[in-house]
Order: sequence, then C-alpha cells, then structure tokens
Amino acid sequence: MIITVTMNPAIDKTVEIDQLLPGGLNRIQKVEYDAGGKGINVSKTIRELGGISIATGFLGGNAGKTIQNVLNEKEIRNDFIQVDGETRTNTKVFEKNGAVTELNEPGPVISEEQIQMLLQKLEAYADEQTLFVLAGSIPKGVDKNIYAEITRLVHKKGAKVLLDADGELFRNSLEAVPDIIKPNRVELEEYAGFDYRASSEELLDLARKFQKKGISTVAVSMGKSGAMLVKEGYEVKCPALSVKAHSTVGAGDAMVAALAYSWDQGLENEAMTRLCIAASAGAVTTIGTKPPARELVDQLAEQVIIERIGE
Repeated sequence: MIITVTMNPAIDKTVEIDQLLPGGLNRIQKVEYDAGGKGINVSKTIRELGGISIATGFLGGNAGKTIQNVLNEKEIRNDFIQVDGETRTNTKVFEKNGAVTELNEPGPVISEEQIQMLLQKLEAYADEQTLFVLAGSIPKGVDKNIYAEITRLVHKKGAKVLLDADGELFRNSLEAVPDIIKPNRVELEEYAGFDYRASSEELLDLARKFQKKGISTVAVSMGKSGAMLVKEGYEVKCPALSVKAHSTVGAGDAMVAALAYSWDQGLENEAMTRLCIAASAGAVTTIGTKPPARELVDQLAEQVIIERIGE
C-alpha cells in the first residue's frame, strides 16, 4: 500500500501568456486548473500508471472540497484531515520563451490538535506492506521536524518512507533515515554547501554517503542532465530523454510516483530505472501538473539508456 502525505495541498492554476509584463496588462491565452501539491501529484501519477494509493494530509475550505472532488472523480482514495481556513491556490505563469513565474500562497495555519490527528491516522495505516510518501512543503503551524517524526513513527511498525523535500525540512528528515529519497541537483548542492554546480562524481559521492547511512535508494534528478539512481550494488546514470517539452513542473513528482509504484510492485532495478526516467520525461510533455499517460510512459521506457557508473 502507498500512502501519500501532502501537508500543504494546492489548486494549481496554470496560465499561458506570450510574455510577462510586470506592472502592465497581461492577457491570458489559456488557463488550466489541477488538484495539486506534491503528494497529490504523486497519487495522480500512480493512478495513471495503474497503481493504487491513498492521499492524505490537510484540506480546508472550498478549495479543499474542490481537490477532494477531483480525487474522487479520478477514483483516487483519500483520507484528509479537514482544517479551518482555505487550502491555497498556486499560480504558474508560462511564457512562450519557456520562462515560468510561480506565485505560491502560504496555505492555512494548522493547529497542534490537527497535527496529532494526522499522526494518529498515519500510525493506523502503518505496517510492513506500507510505503509513506512524504513530499513537499509544510504549512504554518507545522514544525520542520515533522517528516522526521512521521518517519520514526511509522518505522516502529515496519513501514517504509520515501522522502521528497528540500532545505531544512530535507536536512532534518535525514536524521530519521528514510528508506528512499529523491533530491534534485540543486537540493543536494544546497545540502552540501556547494556554491557551484556539482559534478556527477560529487553527486554520486553524496548519494553513496546517504546509502551508507541506511537510505536504501537514492534517486537524484538532474534536469537536462538526466538522473542518477544509487542502491547497494546498483549505481546507474541515465541521460535525459528527448521529448517535446511543455513544462518541467511535475517532472520530479512523476519520478517519485514511479519510485513508489516500483516499490509497491516489487519491480527489479532496471524496470524501476526505466519507469522513473520515462515517467519524469512524460510529465514534461503535459500541461500544468497533469500526469503522463501510461501508454506514453511505456513508449518512453523503451528509449531509456542505462549507464553503469562508479565501477
């Protein structure tokens, strides 16, 4: 079973314009609305891949009801804590030249009582056959040690954790030793204190250090440079696939979904790698945060080149 935890969901509003004119009139050519937030995006992609997940976290107000309705329509199981306030709306402005401007709202303030309600819910789901996906930002009122707390809580019951976070949230969470992590290049550079673009060798060295600390799988997304996957006895790098890109938004979430789906289905390393690269590339071709179709993912998976590294 896969449980996706989205602490700070959002309605993703994607608008397309010719060129952003700060301080002036901007005429929108196209608008898309999606139920979003990293964990929810992961659940949407898992559903498209043919898997099953339960989406949970915090929802509030009319925006929260809208997200819940979308999940129900897509037949994605969900079990959220209802909170006061309004779930945020995040606006992404796409220009024809490929530039993206993001306007993200803060979201509602979460009470300690609501946090405890969520922890109790997650603990009830936890067992040896469960993977928890902890992804994205956290709202006001939630401590930045929350992912570490959840990891320790569910580990006690034999569950596994896949982490996708950044900054202090990422750093704090590592202390609880999640089982799978998916940082991107920039997040790793920030974590390591690099003030320059890290080489593939440096990224591999960091991934190995995580793996030696007990994190069984480290997937590093590197944008146009592809991705790297490191497990015990399995270290590979895959060049990025050539696709007609529309937006890179959601590509990382698609890779997380592929990692979770692969764990749930017990896929071998090569099949997992192909699925991760293909799902991420497929997401780049979609509008907004819509997941790639399984048919497209399967087509792209055949094009994935897997290069052994570190030997």
